[in-house]
Amino acid sequence: MKRYEHTSALAPDIDAFLDYMRRCGKESSTRYWMMHDFDRYCERVGAAALTREVVDGWIRERLERTSPDSRSWISCIRVFGRWSRLNSDPGAYVLPARSYRTANSRNVPYLLSEGDVDAFFGAIDGTPLRGPWRWQTACFFALMSSCGLRTCEVRKLGVSDVDFGAMRIHVRWSKGNRSRVLAVTEDVRDVLAECSARTDCAFGDGRRAFFVGTGGGPVGASRPGALFRRIWAQAGLPWPDSGPEPRPYAFRHRFAYANIERWAAEGRDVEAMLPYLAKYMGHSCFESTYYYVHTSPDFMAGFADATRSTDPLLPEVGFDG
Repeated sequence: MKRYEHTSALAPDIDAFLDYMRRCGKESSTRYWMMHDFDRYCERVGAAALTREVVDGWIRERLERTSPDSRSWISCIRVFGRWSRLNSDPGAYVLPARSYRTANSRNVPYLLSEGDVDAFFGAIDGTPLRGPWRWQTACFFALMSSCGLRTCEVRKLGVSDVDFGAMRIHVRWSKGNRSRVLAVTEDVRDVLAECSARTDCAFGDGRRAFFVGTGGGPVGASRPGALFRRIWAQAGLPWPDSGPEPRPYAFRHRFAYANIERWAAEGRDVEAMLPYLAKYMGHSCFESTYYYVHTSPDFMAGFADATRSTDPLLPEVGFDG
């Protein structure tokens, strides 16, 4: 993989950032090239720090040279900004997630609080539900909340994908066809076992899908979202008038930053743990996991101290919700 020599005032930070990504096992020829291009821009304009003017200037210049519909490379400078703020320059500019977005850009997630989660699960029993959703609903959303699964991964979970004895599940229908085997806690195993037993009684043990619709067939794509909104309303939780809206995927998002906050509170080396979190969540690139570092409003203030003051720890496999 080709490396480049950097010569701008930001060269030491660029080199350290790329070395950090390499040590995390996330080398990328695209990232090397983009940071080289950014370094050349900084050298040309005499940039001495990572400021908004410098970042916006580089992006605008690149947009004039590239397709406006291809903007995935912008995430590179956003991640570099986060890294710089945590490791070298507390005043480094971090490009907001909504900046330079296209129609296909990632949506800003709704941040669930611990109170939201407690109220949601507390309202399930009081929500009028039909068919197998009377006993499946709590288990379905518990997998998302406790294991950080995507909605489609829970919908398409097969009976044969759940190993109760080994306390693990096989996620086959993952984004980008990246299957993975996940360890689960005893509590999650017990919830899965109870749900499976009740479904067997209602539909027989010959079904292939772990979660089924009212007719016994696979769960439709729109069903989890509709159920989520009904339970949210039953819990008396407010629906925002504007901005990000709560949806099932918010459980996966909370799983990520709740673990990050917990590790920091326990004095663990958070940076050493992130690659394991990426593997558990099935992320294809480390940036997708690093994104969660800045999403919790209560976490960023203490993250730099937590990562600088702790001794490296051997990361443990397994995550609590």
